[in-house]
Order: sequence, then C-alpha cells, then structure tokens
Amino acid sequence: MRKAALLTSFGVWGLAIVLSAQVPDVSPIWTVDPVDRSSVDYTHIPLWAYGVSETPHFDDEQAVQTHPDAPPSRSAWSSMSRADFARERRLEGSSLTVTWSDLRDERGGAQAVNWFPDHHPSPMPPIVTQGPAALGNRSRACGGCHLADGSGRPENASPAGLSATYILRQLADFKNGLRHSVEPAKANSNTMVMLAKAMTEEEMQEAADYFSAVPWRPHVTVIETDLVPTTEMQGELFIPTAKELTEPIGNRIIEVPTDVEASQILRSSGGTWIAYVPVGAVARGQDLVTTGGASIVNGEIVLGRATACTTCHGLDLLGLAPDVPPLAGRSPGYLAREIFDIQQGTRAGSYELLPLMKMAVERLTAEDIIDITAYLGSLPVDGVAGPDRTLGTR
Repeated sequence: MRKAALLTSFGVWGLAIVLSAQVPDVSPIWTVDPVDRSSVDYTHIPLWAYGVSETPHFDDEQAVQTHPDAPPSRSAWSSMSRADFARERRLEGSSLTVTWSDLRDERGGAQAVNWFPDHHPSPMPPIVTQGPAALGNRSRACGGCHLADGSGRPENASPAGLSATYILRQLADFKNGLRHSVEPAKANSNTMVMLAKAMTEEEMQEAADYFSAVPWRPHVTVIETDLVPTTEMQGELFIPTAKELTEPIGNRIIEVPTDVEASQILRSSGGTWIAYVPVGAVARGQDLVTTGGASIVNGEIVLGRATACTTCHGLDLLGLAPDVPPLAGRSPGYLAREIFDIQQGTRAGSYELLPLMKMAVERLTAEDIIDITAYLGSLPVDGVAGPDRTLGTR
C-alpha cells in the first residue's frame, strides 16, 4: 500500500530499525498532529514534486521518517555483507574517509557527514550534527537531510544562505502547526514539524545562524527535453535506472542526482542535480514570473493568471531582507511543492504577506507551476554560470 510503503521509506538505503535499548518517552513529539486537509483540491496536484504516483486523499494516514515505533525493515542490512558494511568510502575532492555506520544512524536516518569542512562554518553546532537534544538518541540531525552545507536535496529545503530571520520564522511556523504539506504521507514534512516542536529557542537560533552563514551554492542544471531517463522512487526522490533518455517527460519535471552514489548513498554536500523540464517551459515560465502572464490587447493591459514573482522577490529573484526568500536557482521540485501548499492553504504561516502570496498563486494550473519552477531553477545566481548552470536542450 502507498501509505504503508511511505511510512518507513527512506530510499533503498533507508532503514527503519527499532532501537533495542529503552529510551525515554518523548511523546507527543513523535505523534503527528491532526491536520484538516478536507478543503484541499488534489485535482491538479503536481505529483512529480511530491515523489508519488497516486493522488493523495485528505484523510490518508500521516507518515514520519523512521518512526521509533515503526516495524523493522532489514532488507538493506541483510543484503549488505559484513565487509561491505565496514568498507571505507571516499568522495572525490574530500579527504574524509567514512564507513556505512558514519553515513546512517541505528534507525537508518542520515547522518550529517562533513565531507567539505571548508565550505561552511566550523565546527558545526550540535543541532546540525545531532538534532534536538530533547529527543536523545531518537533525534535526527538537521544536516542529515539538509546536508552539512545546507544545500538540501529536491525532496527537502535548501536553508543555506537564507536569512536567519526567515529560517526562524519557518521553524516557529512548523512548531506552531502553521506549516504542513498537502500530502499526508510526505514523511519528511511531518518529521520536520515534530523536530521543530522538540527544538529549544537556543537550538533554533543556532540552526538559523549556522545555515544563514553558509554561502548559497547553485547546484541545479535545467535541461529542456522531450525524453528523460527511466527512474524509480527512493524516499520521494527520482533515481535514474538508465543513462539513456527514452521515456516521454509528459507533464512533469524529473529532477535526478548527477552522481547517484555521491548524492544518494554518500550524502555529498557537494552534489549537483539535473532538472529535466518540458521543451518551452523556461520561456513560458519567464513570462509568468516577470509579467504574471499579462498581455496587451487593443492597446490595453490585460492582467494574467498570476502576479509577477519579481514584485515581492526582487528583480533578480534573490529575495529581499529580512525574510522574503530567494527563488533563483532553487530546486524546481521544492518550489513546486511550496507553491501548491500555499495555494491550498496547508502552508499558512505567521508572515503577514503570506496571504498576498496565496492570492498570487491561487489561479495557477499544474502546467503553470511546471513552467514557473523550470524558469526559476534555470536562473544563474550571483553571475555563476558555466557547465553546471547553463540551460541545455535535448
């Protein structure tokens, strides 16, 4: 079943192992708050952005990643030899040597691997390397999912380079039940809510200060194409199963790691991603982002379906202080989820301008969301160009 599979899914390497040792009860931290999603219109949900193939239902069971009470899943462990488990692993460009136990904790959760310590402030604070102290050995490290440099992955956010004010507001919104996913079984979103609840104000400040001090690293290459590689889902992430582009892209964006082992297995904080988008999406998205889709008819301006993103997020789409976030160069998958969550009202929040954002996106179609996020993902940041930032066509 979809719900049962997602409950313990963390990719082929994701392991939901129940700790044998007794640990203090941290309820209700690991109990998902009830969320009323009955008003969500799932008709035009961009399934590709949520990493699912079936349309959710508002009362689907809510999942969390590697829940402490989840049943054991030993498939990955049993298929790994003792020698392979202890094998030293390296990443090009890094002097670090790790084993599998350095990459994953006892439950299969990702560890915050410090592959490139020169790329971010050091030392990393405990909240980044271990997670909220209140959860003890049931905690999850911020850097495990968002990576040591905060660059994140398509299935989660990229906090690097965001203002501390913005990060603190988001943590507070998670903690206060104001920010949720439309997808009940999007495990990492529900986990984020519970982690925020467990964080102290000091831990929130430490996390915000750390990630805001990390320089933003553009890491998405947008390629327009009619065909994409065949893929499989691993923990809400598209993983290519072939190098050849043979599958029609259809009405979606397919975002895959450039190097599967580096990004998916070794959790590299230097990983890069390819976002395959439909041909013509970038040009259509540019029109929506810069004009809102407005046009001139018989000498008169006719407003479009949207409000130009540049109105609030800046002409360069790099955000505005203190807490209007940047959009340029960000993951299309992440941006698409946030647009749809805001459109449907599950991402509410305490920011007084958020209702304006909801008005700006309320009439966007699934196709519009593809076009807008394809264009935003294609934008260079701070003049960074070259092979990893050049828009290609296939």
